Formats: sequence, C-alpha cells, structure tokens
Amino acid sequence: MNYLLNIDEAIDRKFLVTKAMRGQADVGTIIHVMDAEQQGAAVIVYYRVTRYNEKFHDYQDYTAKFENLAAFCKWAQPDNFIARNYECFSLRDIQHYIKIKNRSFTSFCLPIIIVAAIIIWCLSLFVVKGVVGIIIGAFLTIVVVIAAFALLKVQKKKEKMRLYRKVSAGWGVVFE
Repeated sequence: MNYLLNIDEAIDRKFLVTKAMRGQADVGTIIHVMDAEQQGAAVIVYYRVTRYNEKFHDYQDYTAKFENLAAFCKWAQPDNFIARNYECFSLRDIQHYIKIKNRSFTSFCLPIIIVAAIIIWCLSLFVVKGVVGIIIGAFLTIVVVIAAFALLKVQKKKEKMRLYRKVSAGWGVVFE
C-alpha cells in the first residue's frame, strides 16, 4: 500500500520502520527523513535515526536507495501517533504495535477460519452425520468467521488503547 504520491511528501517527516535494514534501522525504529531525491524510478532517502537512552540521546545519519516509492513505503510507514510519542514507548512496545497493526484478514483470520472449519466439518460430518451435521457445521463455521473478525478488531483496539493510556498517564487523562 502506497502512502505517498511522490517522494517530496516524505521530506521532514518521521516514519516508523517496519522492516529491518541491517546496520541502520531496526523494526520499530523511528526515522526522520532529512532529504530525498528520485533518480528515474529509484528513490534515494537521507534519513536520521535517533537513539534515546536514560541519560542522553544520539543520532546517526544514513542514506538508503530503494527501487521505487512503493519499496520505501513498505520499509517505512507514516504513523503520526507513534512518531509524536515514540519517546514514551520502549522498542518492544512499538514492535508489538507493528505486529498487531499489520495483522490482516489473510495473515490472521484466514488461518483460524480454515483450521476451525476443518475441525468443525470433520466432527459434524463423521460424528453427527446427516442433514443435522451439515446444518450444525454451517452454523458453527459462520460463528467462527464472525468470531475471528471480532477478535482481530478487539486486539487492534486493545493495543491502541494500551498505548494511549501509556502516553496519557502523564497528562492525567483516564480511559475507561
């Protein structure tokens, strides 16, 4: 999924790294794009990685070349909430957020639905048998599909609320 129409939109923005680049930026790192240029289809990005410690923070500048704008967007995604508040989170918090945020129907719901449907249909056709077994199998399959979608939605919302609570604790805001 492309988030940018052209590379100029990326300049002076912070992005959340979702795929590690060895020796430069780990998954969950926030990068600040300092400058970018396009050479044909290729994109060259000059960015800064800031590392925070309890006592100090340091930064290091890097240059990366991507095949096209889509490759850059796949590597680093804009996420305004994390970019604004990343100093409040540990790297583990951000990596868990990425994992939950990037879940989709095909990566999360579909495997649950397929395994559950196989088990349900085996039991309903071989244990219950007949028309009653088919009706029970169809009903339980629909229930599993609805439950998988609900679980995906609840997990995403729960993770966002957990991070909002962590940020808002300093402001005295309480989410119920």
